[in-house]
Amino acid sequence: MPWEDRLKRITGFTGSRMRLSISHLTTYEYDKPVHYALQQVRLTPKSQASQNVLTWDMTVEGGRKELELTDQHQNLVTLISLAEERSGISIHCHGEVETVEQSVRAGQPDGYTPLWYFKRSTTLTKPGELIHDLVKSLADDAPDDLTRLHALSSLVAKTVSYTKGRTNAHTTAEDALGIGHGVCQDHTHVFLSAARLLGFPARYVSGYLMMDDRMEQDASHAWAEVWIDGTGWTGFDVSNRVSPDERYVCVATGLDYKDAAPVSGIRIGDAAESMTVAVHVRSKTP
Repeated sequence: MPWEDRLKRITGFTGSRMRLSISHLTTYEYDKPVHYALQQVRLTPKSQASQNVLTWDMTVEGGRKELELTDQHQNLVTLISLAEERSGISIHCHGEVETVEQSVRAGQPDGYTPLWYFKRSTTLTKPGELIHDLVKSLADDAPDDLTRLHALSSLVAKTVSYTKGRTNAHTTAEDALGIGHGVCQDHTHVFLSAARLLGFPARYVSGYLMMDDRMEQDASHAWAEVWIDGTGWTGFDVSNRVSPDERYVCVATGLDYKDAAPVSGIRIGDAAESMTVAVHVRSKTP
């Protein structure tokens, strides 16, 4: 059955769609040869109700693919090892993905992970005094869950200004709220922590966003999804104060950044490491 027909059958969708061309280059360089390194890579989008992966390819220079597996969140994970005594490795992914309006979601959870699992706190999303105060300050007169969650998204965006260089991959939601500055990862962690405190199953999403003003980006993007009874997984991009639409491509999901990180790994040796990322996303006519 063609993807469009499957989509209509699942969601009843009849609206707009896009074909996005994506290129993602990650390069690691070391100041001296490394004895051993193993990278865990989540850079392959998955076909689902809101998107269909038309083509996707991953090439590696300075290393090799060891194996591929599907993790507990149904993310495709590629394990890549660094060639012995090399001082750098590059991972280049590119392909095309056809997308549709993501506010239209299937009514059932995807994968085998139960919804209660997404109410769990993690080291990065554990609520402290500041998160509790944020939730208390949220008006409780919203007519429904969706309106309440949009209000929470706006509150997080107002409280944590989008600023690069003030946080890092290890910054917790509580710390980001205290700093008052952060990036999409921090916005998502604060939102997840607060949403779970309100009793909602919520998950972290990493992926790509086609920007309106440029094709070139220095990182992938992150947003949140919350399970709303009667609706399903519903997206919230706190940083851009919008709900994800056909400009978004989901790559990986999890409880927090660690579960959905594009690239993470280990290495043996004391070499200093530098990483550069180049992402290009543009629209093509379907």
